[in-house]
Amino acid sequence: MESAALSRIGLAGLAVMGQNLALNIAEKGFPISVYNRTTSKVDETLDRAAVEGNLPVSGQYTPRDFVLSLQRPRSLIILVKAGSPVDQTIAAFSEYMEPGDCIIDGGNEWYQNTERRISEAEEKGLLYLGMGVSGGEEGARNGPSLMPGGSLKAYENIKDILGKVAAQVEDGPCVTYIGEGGSGNFVKMVHNGIEYGDMQLISEAYDVLKNVGGLSNDELAEIFAEWNKGELESFLVEITSDIFRVKDEFGDGELVDKILDKTGMKGTGKWTVQQAAELSVAAPTIAASLDCRYLSGLKDERENAARVLEEAGLKEEIGSASSGVDKKRLVDDVRQALYASKICSYAQGMNLLRAKSVEKSWGLNFGELARIWKGGCIIRAVFLDRIKKAYQRNPDLASLVVDPEFAKEMVQRQAAWRRVVGLAVSAGISTPGMCASLAYFDTYRRARLPANLVQAQRDLFGAHTYERIDRSGAYHTEWTKLARKSN
Repeated sequence: MESAALSRIGLAGLAVMGQNLALNIAEKGFPISVYNRTTSKVDETLDRAAVEGNLPVSGQYTPRDFVLSLQRPRSLIILVKAGSPVDQTIAAFSEYMEPGDCIIDGGNEWYQNTERRISEAEEKGLLYLGMGVSGGEEGARNGPSLMPGGSLKAYENIKDILGKVAAQVEDGPCVTYIGEGGSGNFVKMVHNGIEYGDMQLISEAYDVLKNVGGLSNDELAEIFAEWNKGELESFLVEITSDIFRVKDEFGDGELVDKILDKTGMKGTGKWTVQQAAELSVAAPTIAASLDCRYLSGLKDERENAARVLEEAGLKEEIGSASSGVDKKRLVDDVRQALYASKICSYAQGMNLLRAKSVEKSWGLNFGELARIWKGGCIIRAVFLDRIKKAYQRNPDLASLVVDPEFAKEMVQRQAAWRRVVGLAVSAGISTPGMCASLAYFDTYRRARLPANLVQAQRDLFGAHTYERIDRSGAYHTEWTKLARKSN
């Protein structure tokens, strides 16, 4: 084939995300080859390319034809299910690839799998990128946030494509080279963990406003729309307002009230919490959001527990909670509580990224991560610009909580935050995300904690020793013997 007829890049894996990303690339003027094991998906993509603007998409039906249809050095993106399907896809294509060619995995992959594949690719002279892609189906088509990590050379080969395809914000495209190894996948994983926390906190705000404030779905839609004009402006707050407006096509009322209260998940939130534990990083808001998803899955058990505890004499406080509540003040308090809780959740995510960056020597740029999350991705929010500026002011910032600007905001909002959590507890409404964020804030800000007693207990039963505040060294005390003597 003539070089002019070859595609600039390839994409394999044509579920909706893959199709949309391929069409986005083509729409930006880059000829692209597409491949899928199920050939009907190739035809479907070609049909869409014709309808959506006669886009330069070339359909290929065998791995060999797909690879050979690409310009050298070849770059091909794979968007298939994480795990062994990725390895199988790589094996099918690498047979026809040459040294210097590059594979980009755009799935939600476990970062260590990416690091293994980088090593395996290097043995064949191939380059490899693990690239987080956030923004869902709409983002893939119109501009996602992209988090590529791995081979810098591979990134440079497609930097021009990624820069045009990514979401665009005022300070550039929402893509940057993240770092070596599996850093791109790790950053995307933590992004998803923060997303879990965000969604949980929003659901708690909804629960308090509905069940303590007695607000209707119409009122909730207006409140979230109003919040989206201020400090809480974000994709998730915007879509929450939209959700409350959708009527049920099968009956009266709004659709949101007819949805079964069981939340699904795909694993990245669990990975985030596991990594936090491995690295001794506190991430209680993200962990609480994961626990809530697990508990939501116990629908039958929860219904049974409600019955058993009612029979045991537990009175339902939720119904009576809205009487005598100042709705206007409650709405404003919940807004402040949500914002303060979000700062803590993001602080936890950033601290996890810092710990991993130190462990792996990735040299992550936290201000730049906040910048590329400002557009395209699920957690895009106006306050990410302020997080970016916080890390620009101090790249070694220990926590967002102690950035002077955020610290001021936390202090201003803490009274409202405490009122919301206290009101929810009194009404028997669980707000584990807000409670976890508040407990994180209160623990982190205290110069002295009751950990001295825990360490004394550890020394008593396990001779684990302790340090003193007034002199250096490790100490052990025969606590039981001395206690008995003093009795």
